[in-house]
Amino acid sequence: MADEILTNPRAERVKAVRALSGQSVRKRAGRFVVEGPQAVREAVLVGDVHDVYVTAATAQRYPEIVDAARDRGIRVHTGTAEVLDAMSPDAQHVVAVASLTSHALADLVGPRLVAVLANVRDPGNAGTVIRAADAAGADAALLTAESVDVHNPKVVRSTAGSLFHLPVITGADLADAVASLRSAGLTVLAADGAGEHDLDDLLDVAGNAPEGVPDLARPTAWLFGNEAWGLRDEDRALADAVVRVPIRGRAESLNLATAATVCLYASARAQR
Repeated sequence: MADEILTNPRAERVKAVRALSGQSVRKRAGRFVVEGPQAVREAVLVGDVHDVYVTAATAQRYPEIVDAARDRGIRVHTGTAEVLDAMSPDAQHVVAVASLTSHALADLVGPRLVAVLANVRDPGNAGTVIRAADAAGADAALLTAESVDVHNPKVVRSTAGSLFHLPVITGADLADAVASLRSAGLTVLAADGAGEHDLDDLLDVAGNAPEGVPDLARPTAWLFGNEAWGLRDEDRALADAVVRVPIRGRAESLNLATAATVCLYASARAQR
């Protein structure tokens, strides 16, 4: 049942939702904010959501969100446009509050494709890689402790709902994560523009790779580095092999999210 209409943009409830944009507040509350119709739609279907906030207009525009929330016993609150804007100016008047997600590498059973983000700081890039991992059918995404907080509103928004589709493991030590992935039977490949192996060449021999050449048809964890400086030498050295995405034209390089998408889809194709 809907609550009374929220009309005061300075109300404590509104301030509490807005405050979840801060990492320290999220940790104390154990909750984070989900912004926009696409992300909220996925959150109410499979996430641990406490509240949904809409305007009368967005409730009519996205009835499936309201219906799904109510079917799962999630509280739906209607507010004015000013109230929703005060909660989040980027949410298109659709906001949800959910419990922080938590996954462990040990919980993965028989993973075949994992995206590992080391020192990835840009929220948009991190969210886009998680979305690409989801689209490519990856079993998980993993962010090291030095990477951006996965519950940062910009990360959540950039995943377009994929944060709720696959396990996203956070706070990992890279060396420990690589060791765990390798012990689970995954080949660890580092994506780097100076890699000794060409991704297209690896696709050509996938499933029948000669000795000493990574086989993309095998279970694989892809290691992606920082947007500005890539992978540190010591991080790159953790991988079984270093792979470059070929540049056919005159572009100097690919950005992180684009390169990650190409690599993940190459593995997904080879594993089919």
